[in-house]
This record gives sequence, structure tokens and C-alpha cells, in this order.
Amino acid sequence: MRTEADRYIEKILRQAGLRPTRQRVALAQLLFCGQDRHVTAELLHDEVEKAGEQVSLATVYNTLHQFKRAGLLRELAIDSTKTYFDTNTSNHNHYFLEPEGVLVDIPSHSIRVDGLPEPPEGTKISHIDVIVRLVKE
Repeated sequence: MRTEADRYIEKILRQAGLRPTRQRVALAQLLFCGQDRHVTAELLHDEVEKAGEQVSLATVYNTLHQFKRAGLLRELAIDSTKTYFDTNTSNHNHYFLEPEGVLVDIPSHSIRVDGLPEPPEGTKISHIDVIVRLVKE
């Protein structure tokens, strides 16, 4: 029997132009039923397996990228080895707690970016990603 959460997730996926397959629904429930989240594919893969779903890590990666292309997620490349996906797609910035590997939203009123160069002709700035890296003293 479909729950209210299932119907909510199916609606989100359909509005984004995605067919609500069993695997997409399972992953979307973990991502979009609750507070905004920052996840890696590996973390989401562990969570979906603990929830009892059989989903390969490759499927998790593919689904995250489909969600990103559909505008449901933002992708944040922290360095060449770690990519996070953010369920909050608004233009905002982050703290990255390096030892823990955790991203935390910075309140939007806390950062001001000045002195940006003019973008090349025919282009515009879509958003600016500021990641402030933190370590303990």
C-alpha cells in the first residue's frame, strides 16, 4: 500500500520529469522526507541498504546525477576525491569541517562577495559557491 510519503515523493519526481521507479523512490525518500541534507553517494548507499533496499552504488551515483540534472539537488565538489549532494538547491554557501568530512550551511546573510569580474560576453553568473574549510585549533 502506498503511503502519503510515497505519493509526495512520486509527485516530486514526476514534476521533475523523472519516472518514479522503485529505486528512485527509495533514494528520494531518504533525501527529501525531512530536513535538508548533504550526502555523498557512499553515505546514501549505506542508508538505502540499511532501509532494506537492494540498490547498487552505481545506481545511487546515476540517480544522484539524474536528480541534479532535474534540479532536485546541488552538487558540491569539495576536492578531487569527495563530492556531496545538497538537497537545498538555493544559492547558499558552506562550512566544511575537514576532520569530520561534514558540510554545514552558512546563513545567507553571513557572506557578501564583492569584486566579481564581468563574465565573458554571452554568459552570466548562475551562482557562486563559497566553501569555508574549518579545522579545530
